[in-house]
Amino acid sequence: MTQIPNNFEISTDLLKDKVILVTGATGSFGRVVSMTYAKHGATVILLAKNLRLVEALYDRIEAQGYPKPAIYPVNLAGATEHDYAELANNIGKEFGQLDGLVHCAGILGAPTPFEYSDTETWLKVHQVNLHAPYFLTRSLIPLLKKSAKASVIFMTDDKIGAYWDAYSVSKQALATMALNIAAEYRGSNIHINCFNPGKTNTVFQMRAFPAADGNQELPLPEDHTKVFLYLVSDKLKETGTCYLPTDAL
Repeated sequence: MTQIPNNFEISTDLLKDKVILVTGATGSFGRVVSMTYAKHGATVILLAKNLRLVEALYDRIEAQGYPKPAIYPVNLAGATEHDYAELANNIGKEFGQLDGLVHCAGILGAPTPFEYSDTETWLKVHQVNLHAPYFLTRSLIPLLKKSAKASVIFMTDDKIGAYWDAYSVSKQALATMALNIAAEYRGSNIHINCFNPGKTNTVFQMRAFPAADGNQELPLPEDHTKVFLYLVSDKLKETGTCYLPTDAL
């Protein structure tokens, strides 16, 4: 695990002319990441399941005068292989290439003793947290290859604890998949990395640990924007690395 370079500087047009797809665009991290990328010049493709929320985010980006985003409503829990192929085809027709893919979408499932865990929750959590990133990334590789420099970010979480078996296993598997893909494309134009934000003041944190001391003092997703910017910028050199927040080491 590592951190971004201390000398990384952020310019207003850092992501000018880049096309970046953000999944879970209306979630705690996805919303912040989408706004940040648009602010720095990227055309952001907003992928989320709630059309009303994603349209509101679209309006916010437009109201700021940032590059016009695109909306792609998808429910990852029920999406099929065909849906991902169609998504890639539509992005190809509209933009011709893809410069970034950020996997912010995820679900917690339910805290359950392993002995009493249910199959439906296990499958749904893995569908959203692992299978969707697999299908989506695989479908978009041809478009990422067309970019001068493409980046894929997988959001990971190394907290392993009792009662969250589906979530923990899916996130560990996601990290392994990301590093395997990175090894295959090492030396190419595609850079694949993970980001583990640690405990953050998000809806996930509040739902998983509502009574935890210090929840309100935790970093916000906004505190991690510099990492997200670096990982899709032309300054990025590394691949196959898991990044930590700038103050984590």
